[in-house]
Amino acid sequence: MSNKEAHQNQSIDAIYAEASDWHLNTGDETIHAKRIPGAFRNIKYWTSSVWLIFFFGSYLRWGERQAVLFDIPHRQFHIFGITLMPQDFWMFALLMLFFAILLAVVTAIAGRIFCGFFCFQTVWVDLFTWIETKLEGTPQKRRKLDKAPLDFKKIRIKVIKHTLWLLIAIFTGISFIAWFTDAYQLWDDIFHFQLNHIELGIIALFTAGTYILAGFLREQACFWLCPYARIQGVMIDDSTAVVSYDYHRGEPRGRVNKKAPDKKLGDCVECKQCIAVCPTGIDIRKGQQEGCINCALCMDACDAVMEKLDRPKGLIRYASLNQLEGLEKRSLLKRPRVWVYTTVLSLALIGIGYGLTTIEALELKVIHSRQPLFVLESDGSIQNKYTLKILNKTLHNRAVKIQVTGIKGATLIGAEKALQTPHSTITPHMVFVRVPATNLQSESTKIVFHIDSPAIKEMPAIHAQRNSVFFGPR
Repeated sequence: MSNKEAHQNQSIDAIYAEASDWHLNTGDETIHAKRIPGAFRNIKYWTSSVWLIFFFGSYLRWGERQAVLFDIPHRQFHIFGITLMPQDFWMFALLMLFFAILLAVVTAIAGRIFCGFFCFQTVWVDLFTWIETKLEGTPQKRRKLDKAPLDFKKIRIKVIKHTLWLLIAIFTGISFIAWFTDAYQLWDDIFHFQLNHIELGIIALFTAGTYILAGFLREQACFWLCPYARIQGVMIDDSTAVVSYDYHRGEPRGRVNKKAPDKKLGDCVECKQCIAVCPTGIDIRKGQQEGCINCALCMDACDAVMEKLDRPKGLIRYASLNQLEGLEKRSLLKRPRVWVYTTVLSLALIGIGYGLTTIEALELKVIHSRQPLFVLESDGSIQNKYTLKILNKTLHNRAVKIQVTGIKGATLIGAEKALQTPHSTITPHMVFVRVPATNLQSESTKIVFHIDSPAIKEMPAIHAQRNSVFFGPR
């Protein structure tokens, strides 16, 4: 026997010895998933890092304020250099539509990869179990510790673990609040015990939710609490690429028999490593199940075993049912549902892009008085009344000069001086436009109101305008 074959036999013996500890998840005990290196495990680390950075990104600053701040009391949404007001809510609606359709199209193409790589529950459970692994060791040691009698060592390890879990849960709750108030001021209020009841309640709710969901419920949240697990069945079809076991290649499964190496068996060697690494404890060899979150960790485990046995990788891989059956005839681009989803996504993105590129720092709205439409003055001129509503979306108070054009000889009354507009506020202002009757060619004439604000504090000058109508007698 060569050294390579001896090493393979030792490896498979170790795998079989460990396999006796693994069984299918029935929900009656904690699942201690094995953590092994691999391509998809690395991808999970990267995606988890992105979401953790995003979630705690509320501490980033942008100029004089927080980079991302959803200021609900003042009805302002600051996203880096952009300030959105309730008038821009239609963009939020398009954004929600975009993410909803994106989830649908991703599920139709590749199953529940959102759950496996991007879901907050998945990310936080992975973080909590990583801490558990560092403190308590391998899954076998963790099970042994759970069953061991209570002693000083067990108490010490459990106290440290749950303390770290609670600290992460508390920090999660505080970081969530920081999206809706200034993060630095929030921490100052925490250290000076000045939080209000609403803030305390939300932090307590998130702390308890994170601690219980990520620390205790874990995969049971995916099984019983998440509605996505229930509806995914109607969002995928036989052409959807999901984590799949190639039963044609793997069956009949059986352990490697050194005494009868010529026995006709499939490539599945019954090592149960796919179950060992599964965070929800399912057996992917039984086909698609609602507990499968498409994290692909079973692919890493299976590929590692196949590599040790000098067999081709991909016994478990991303594949559609049609591909496994050799019936895949339609390419991805020939699926009508994908094109419909893509069209809706594109329209939503175009709408959001248009809104962001046309958003104005100063927004002007002109309301013409209807009672009366016009007034005939003693000097023979015609006067119309208007209410201007100026929305200042900048972070500074701005002085605004109002002008009107469109009719020869038009005089603006009530805007002789610059109007002071507070930042992030709508400022109403009443003006009158007076025009000599001889300059009117019809009973309604288009006019344009202009507002100009000079540059201040390294902020550029701003101009906005709005069309309106001037009414006169027939």
